[in-house]
Amino acid sequence: MQIRYPIELTMEEYLEQEAWVQANLHCCPFHPEGGCGLARHGTYPRKFPEYCLVARWYCPMAHCTISLLPDFFASRFPGTLDEVEQTVNIAQSCASWEAAAEALRPDISLPAGLRWLRRRVQYVREVLTILAGLLVTKCAPELEEFRKKYHADHVLTRLREIAEEHLPALPPIVGFGPRLRGRYCPLPCSNNRRGLSMD
Repeated sequence: MQIRYPIELTMEEYLEQEAWVQANLHCCPFHPEGGCGLARHGTYPRKFPEYCLVARWYCPMAHCTISLLPDFFASRFPGTLDEVEQTVNIAQSCASWEAAAEALRPDISLPAGLRWLRRRVQYVREVLTILAGLLVTKCAPELEEFRKKYHADHVLTRLREIAEEHLPALPPIVGFGPRLRGRYCPLPCSNNRRGLSMD
């Protein structure tokens, strides 16, 4: 399982300082009373966008590993929360899904680029829709609405902090719970400029 590692470091600072070495899990999330034999269990690598290590522990009673995921990383997904947020920002400014995919991923084929883009938009839409209800906001499930509400330039990272108690149940990329549905969802009509809306 993953739990939040609330550090105020950028990924570059985390890497430079090897902050996974200083990471400390004070109690087992399964057995907060202790006595379960919780022990450090090395690290595992995050390979994109930079090779970083994430600290990990093992609970022998729960037969489960627990990792401390820094706030800047997307969960169960490659890359950082800021990268995903910027991708959705760019997609919303483009005239079509095809234009967005070609601008963001010129290195791969258009169908692959559309799938790459669709995953990111889908996951952001899901988590914003859920958080709009959980946080009892009047925000539409759009990044700009949440930015204004919480006065945050990097709203996905901010939402991981605000919604910390809900993280175990929230879907990726902000939360640590399971995906809500199949891997992909249908794209709106690519010729419709409004198809890039998050609502």
